[in-house]
This record gives sequence, structure tokens and C-alpha cells, in this order.
Amino acid sequence: MPTATRPAFPRRAVITGGMPYGNKNLHFGHVGGVFVPADFFARFLRDRIGAENVIFVSGTDCYGSPIMEGFRKKVADEGYEGTITDYVRTNHEDQRRALAAYGISLDLYTGSGLEPAASFHAALSDTLIRRLHAQGRLLKLSTRQFFDVEASQFLNGRQVVGRCPVRGCKSEKAYADECDLGHQFDPEELIAPVSQLTGTTPELRPVDNWYFDLPAFRDQLEALMDEWDADPQVRDVVTKTVRESLVEPVIYVQNAFRARFDAIADRLPAHELREAEGNQQSFSLAFADWQARDTARGVLESSGIRFRTGKTLLPFRITGNIDWGIAAPDLEGTCGLTVWCWPESLWAPISFVQTVLATAPEGRYSSTDWRDWWCADDAKVFQFIGQDNIYFYCVAQPALWEALDWGLFQDTPIANHHILFMSKKASSSGAIKPPMAEELLDAYTPEQLRCHWLSLGLDQRAVSFAPKAFDTSVSHRDKRTGEEILVRDDPRVADPALKESAFLTNIFNRLARSCLYGAANVCAGHLPTVDADAEVIEACERATLDFERAAHAFDAHGALAIAEGFCRAANKRWGEESRAAKGDDAAYEHALANAFAALRTTTLLMHPAAPMGCELICEHLGFDADAFFSWEHAFKTPAQLAEALGETAEGHALVSLPPRFDFFRKHESQ
Repeated sequence: MPTATRPAFPRRAVITGGMPYGNKNLHFGHVGGVFVPADFFARFLRDRIGAENVIFVSGTDCYGSPIMEGFRKKVADEGYEGTITDYVRTNHEDQRRALAAYGISLDLYTGSGLEPAASFHAALSDTLIRRLHAQGRLLKLSTRQFFDVEASQFLNGRQVVGRCPVRGCKSEKAYADECDLGHQFDPEELIAPVSQLTGTTPELRPVDNWYFDLPAFRDQLEALMDEWDADPQVRDVVTKTVRESLVEPVIYVQNAFRARFDAIADRLPAHELREAEGNQQSFSLAFADWQARDTARGVLESSGIRFRTGKTLLPFRITGNIDWGIAAPDLEGTCGLTVWCWPESLWAPISFVQTVLATAPEGRYSSTDWRDWWCADDAKVFQFIGQDNIYFYCVAQPALWEALDWGLFQDTPIANHHILFMSKKASSSGAIKPPMAEELLDAYTPEQLRCHWLSLGLDQRAVSFAPKAFDTSVSHRDKRTGEEILVRDDPRVADPALKESAFLTNIFNRLARSCLYGAANVCAGHLPTVDADAEVIEACERATLDFERAAHAFDAHGALAIAEGFCRAANKRWGEESRAAKGDDAAYEHALANAFAALRTTTLLMHPAAPMGCELICEHLGFDADAFFSWEHAFKTPAQLAEALGETAEGHALVSLPPRFDFFRKHESQ
């Protein structure tokens, strides 16, 4: 086995893939931007450290205002007669089916409000909130919440839409306390709010709720960002985004209101006035804490002075007043509150792991104590998220873990940039509707799309997904008829989504077929009995180690490039050696030994990306999948693996391959 320095892996690992809202099925961004990268790493880790040491969980986010609003619209617009639980369960099953269609290998895909996880999740939520209260980390604040006078009811977060108040943000789709770009603010800061129930301007009325004292953890978060800056597994976008919130509270006042401001400046809490510089349209006021900033906001509002706020740490809401949610514990006379969906979605992976361990067959996992997965020094949690969710998973969650003092280690966040659709940001609630994940399978195979998405390099930048089959832009006009020809109908235009498929269906497929057909002709249907060349074995080892380093760094694009480059070189070598050995069975068997060694390595490395085809190759090679894909045997040729399993190369029978068999098929529409 090679002795080169190799990356370290944990004894146990939890992988999470975010939580889609329970008001809709999954569009391609959910699957391609989060679940496929998470599945790639989960499959790699199972091969690398053992399936008994890996738990991959996710689930439907069943509660909160997006679900309530989706249910309300379905009842109002479609006459839906089911309950809200029925509504969520139906969407959950649709999500589960879509993930299964792409081969997403979750140990558990459940729902925060659906059994078997619901009872675990509710119990953990109650315990955790009581713990935060006992630790003195909760604040009971009377805040103002939107109330629709015409409808005579408080509005949940998604039933109010306005403009984001955070300086520099241009989002026109901001809800009660966050915009669609992930910025956080207080409800009273929302600009031009409109009730989605009646179209009227809602009032703000006071209600009591519990908030987590997030601003108290600024120093700890600063220290964590220093650690993450030095951690090669944490991407720069994470620490850059988090540090944008680790700043002092600031208010920006338009220069046009300077005279009016000067008249009331002495009524504000202590602050530092910073004059506008250059072409800036606003001067700024910096405060010692968020309380002083909020007091100043009230003074400015009452004086008719327009302003915007900057990003800063604010108390993080724990409870809310909507009915559809987990019941919050009664604390200090507050009762009838529910848990806000965002915080409970942060600890949902813990309750999901508890569910997995409680319901799994005996011996399935290396430990049945959830603390061995979330608190032990030799364990790690890897959270795959989109960049919009960095604030929650990388600001609020680390502070919550610190406040609980349960020994929870800080997770490793893997934040991907946006996956665009035809070069534009797509959202199922926005103007540009992305195709649903299952809809894409009418034109592509799951493995074609998996490999394409993994190769986009979302770890580096936002990248456009432009499947030709869904491209309705105009390619050109027909010279004879003048008719507009769409890109999807133009045979001259290559399909960007099939770039990686050519490797699967041609190069990789050809190497696998050559090995098995060749062995049937020359080796009587068993493995070659001669050894592969030393330089071939060295190339296999080098590719394996390079792939391991790329996978450890969550560089799926780089990992697949390593596997493809290695396989192309092996296929070329096979072509040259097999042609030279024509008519010489001994030389041909020697060429096969080299090709089989390369096929074994390529299949091992491509397994996390294209599992169905790779497992089919393993089946025809006659090996048990657990042994074949285990990195315990990563540096063994097929003959050496057979020997390790108590067989000889001559005694290891291969499974006969039908004529013109394809391990990686093109979609029938192609």
C-alpha cells in the first residue's frame, strides 16, 4: 500500500443535505446543487470508512409559514379537502420519489412533522429550548408582528411581502423578517409591506416571543471563523459571508435628511457619526449594540427620517405565533407558542440521527448512541447547503451549539454557489421557473445529470445549467422559411448537459466491455492469470490517491477529472496493446491484465458519481459489492482482490456479458 501522506478521515460521519420545504416537490436546484454533491460524498465515505460508520440524513421541513401559505392557496385555488398534514405528507412522498430516482442514498429521508421522526424531533425541541432557557441564553422580547385588520388575523412570515431593508440589497421579495437572499431583519424594518391575504397594508401589533441571544456569541464566532479560514475543507464563501454579520450595528441615513437628523441627533443613544465619503449617498451611525440601534430607529422613524440598516448579529427567533408548528414549552408565563421553523430545522439532523439509530436493525451502525456521532472527538458532521443558508447554518447554529454546552462539535459546512438555469437565478417562487427534478428525467438519465452537476464546480462559483432539451431560446432563423429555430430543436447545437455523458457511454463503457469480452475469448471467462505491469499499478495508485485528496476537499469536479483522465489513458493503452497482441493469446492476456487493473480503479473512483453503472460492472466482475468498493482493498488489482477473498484468478468466474451490452446507457430520447 502507498505510504504517501494521505488526508485524515473521521471514525464516524454524519452527512446532511438540507431540508426542502414541505410545500412543493423538488426542482433541479435542490437535487443538483445540494443532494447530488452530498450523495457523492456520502457514498465516497461509505466506501472509504465503512457503511456502518456513515449516516446520511435529510427530510422535509414540515412546519412554518411557507407550508401554511402553500396549503392556504391550495385550498382557496383548487378546493383541496385534505388536512395540512395530508398536504405535507403528499409533498414529502413526491420529494422522496424524486430523490430515489436520482439514486440519492439517504439512510433516512423523513419529515420533521411525520413519523417516525416527529416524536423524536418534538422531544428534542422541547429539551433543547428548556436547556437554552436554563443556561440563560434566551430573551423574552415583545416585538411587533404583522396583523391584517381586514382578515382579522396575525400574518405568518410568508403572508407579508415587501422590499428588503438591508443596505445594498435589491430584493423585492422580502418576507416578514428575511428576504429571499437570506438577509435577516426585524418585521418593522420591512419596506412597503403588503398582506398576501387581502392586498392591504398590515399593522404591526406587539407579541411576546423567545429569542436566542445570538449577539452574545460574536467573539466565539470570530474565533470560529479564524479556525475555518485555516481549514481547507471550509470554503471561502462561508467565512466571507459570516464575517459580513460580525460587525457593529450601523444605520445609514440619506444625505438629504441631514438637516432633519442634526435637529434630533441629541435624542439618539450614544453613537459614532461617519460622514459620507466620495459619491456616497448616505452618512452612517455606528452603535455599541443592537438595542441602541433599535432605539435610534424609533427616533428616526418618528422624525420622518428615511434610513436603512446594515448587517449585524440580532437576537435569533426561537418561537412564533403561528398554529402550524411544534409546540414550544411554556416558560415564564408564555404559553401557546410554537417553535419557529428555522431553528428547529437546524437541530433536525440530530433528531433524524436519533431516529435512524432507534429504528435500524441491530448491528447496522457502529454505535447506537447519537452522541458518538455528534459529540465524539473522532466523529464529524458534514452539512451540504446552498449559499443562501450560510447565515443559519454557519452563524446561528454554531452559536446555539456553544450555548447548549452539550459537547456538540462545530459541523463542517460545505456551501455551494447557486446553480443557475439558462444563466439566470431560478426559483420555484420567482419569475423564472426551473424544471422539476423528475421532469429532467424525460430527456436524461440520472447518471448523466449526476456527473454533469458534479462537474460544474459549484464550489468555486455560480454556474449555469443549460440542458438543451429545455432551452427555448432562439438558435437561428431558417433561411428558407424565416421560421425561428429553437436551440432545443437545432441538431447543430451540442447539449452542454451531455458533456460528461460522453465519457460514461463511450470511454468508460468501452473499457468495461473490452475487459469482459476479452476475458471471455482468451481467459475462458475468468480473470487474467498474469500480473499487471508495475507502471500500470503505479498509475492506479496515483489516481486513487489524487482522487482521495480531491474528495476530501469536496472537489467533486477535480475528483471526476482525475478519474476520467486516468480512464482515458488506460483505454488508449488498451487499444495500443490489444492491437499489438492480435493473434498472440499470451500477449493479449497481458494486455487484459493491465486493462482489468485500470477498470477496477476507475470503477472504484466513479462509484460515488455513477453508482448504478459501477455496481453493474462490479456484478459482472463477480465480486461482492461491499468488498469491491471498500477502500480497504483500494490498491488491489482484481486478481489481488480475488486472492484476498480466498480465490485464484483462474478460479474467479466473471459473469457473462450479452452482445453489445451497455453499462452506461444513453436516454432513449437521445
